[in-house]
Amino acid sequence: MEQQKSPKLRRALGPVGLLLFGLSYMAVATVFTTYGIVNQITEGRLPLAYVVALITMLFTAMSYAAMVKKFPVAGSAYTYVQQSYGGAAGFITGWLLLLDYLFIPMLNFLILGLYVSSQFPSIPMQLPAFLAVLVVYLFNVLGIKLANRFNIATVAISVAVVAVFGIMALKMAINDPNAPSLIEPFLPGAEGFSPILTGAGILALSFLGFDAVSTLSEEARRPGRDIPRAIILTTLIGGGIFILVSWIGAMAYQPESWAAVPQELLDSAGVVLANYVGGPVFGVAMVVATIAGCLGSGLTGQVSVSRILYSMGRDGILPQRFGTLSKRFKTPVFATTLVSLIALSCLFLSLDQVAYMISFGALAAFSMVNLSVIRVYLFPRGHRPQFGAWQLIRYGLLPLIGFSLSIWLWTSLEPLTWLVGGIWALLGVVVMALKTKFFREPVPTMDFVETEAILGEHRTRAAAPDAAQ
Repeated sequence: MEQQKSPKLRRALGPVGLLLFGLSYMAVATVFTTYGIVNQITEGRLPLAYVVALITMLFTAMSYAAMVKKFPVAGSAYTYVQQSYGGAAGFITGWLLLLDYLFIPMLNFLILGLYVSSQFPSIPMQLPAFLAVLVVYLFNVLGIKLANRFNIATVAISVAVVAVFGIMALKMAINDPNAPSLIEPFLPGAEGFSPILTGAGILALSFLGFDAVSTLSEEARRPGRDIPRAIILTTLIGGGIFILVSWIGAMAYQPESWAAVPQELLDSAGVVLANYVGGPVFGVAMVVATIAGCLGSGLTGQVSVSRILYSMGRDGILPQRFGTLSKRFKTPVFATTLVSLIALSCLFLSLDQVAYMISFGALAAFSMVNLSVIRVYLFPRGHRPQFGAWQLIRYGLLPLIGFSLSIWLWTSLEPLTWLVGGIWALLGVVVMALKTKFFREPVPTMDFVETEAILGEHRTRAAAPDAAQ
């Protein structure tokens, strides 16, 4: 009988593995990914934009941590909103979340191709991007343990190169009499906070690591304890690194006008900055670190989106093939294959187009997760409302602040982003209508019996940690 059971995701990740997964997804060197784009938008105030983004993300990260404790299952925002507001709201949230998760691997493969091509002009960016898609696909299919080992290596390389950059750039800034003051990068420019908010909205994509951690709830040994901690630590550590590195970079290098910097230099601003700070040799090292970071982030991105598709397929909202696992590798191979094929779009999309769309989907999902905390904790189904002082602050006020800040950044994105995002949302409504025979049938959701079975397994493993090893 045991052999006839459906395969389950393998619980193999401890607290350190989860944290490294989140940091790898965020990619420590990702500060250079949108370095040129956001500096141009904010008039060189990238550090201030990161501060605004980190404050916003901390409130949302606390909401994710609260929801993981209630629902330690795969699916991330899709599952949380579904269990809070029903199948329709859950599907639309999951559909918008798919937008950024589908674009995250594209972003990494696109940057990898651009950086390699900038260092070796004879190599077209499409070639290294295609090879990266292939490598990440193989690691993703082979299993979470192998992916975890790969993440450790990529994080180590990225941290080492970024640390060397920080030391060299700081030394250059100290010896430069024309360097800006210590607080200048944290002060608004001539146009005030409007461009800062637009920049912070784009930078939301840099913090998707904590959302990615939540998708691994069924592959963590003790999800109820370790996932919430990993979410908060991923946000704090990643955000702190982003602010520090962007601040040091701003002190070391400030062009007369970011608006006058050519687009091709904006897309590969990390290499330009590395060459300026450490010369051509360090520029090559930055390309190597970028390749490692992009491979690690691309891998974790595909792992996360394949788990979301798996969860939606298991619930019946997507075709059943999405909700199946490989009997040999215990991974969602069908979903992974589809995501890899979509990732090939990096061969013809531009960097700014991808960055805006990722942030659109992320901020929409973050907003709904904050609202889900209020619904689940203050107005639980089948129970009286919980209006104690602690509950009102932790599960009412804080999520409401997170929701308001997310909406604030969301509405600061460019109008074209809203147009494309709106079309994607309408497409999701069409898919949902077809799945429910034009809303004559309810939207499929995760069965609470299934949820309780997973929760029961989680509690058993928490009570007997040695067995989980």
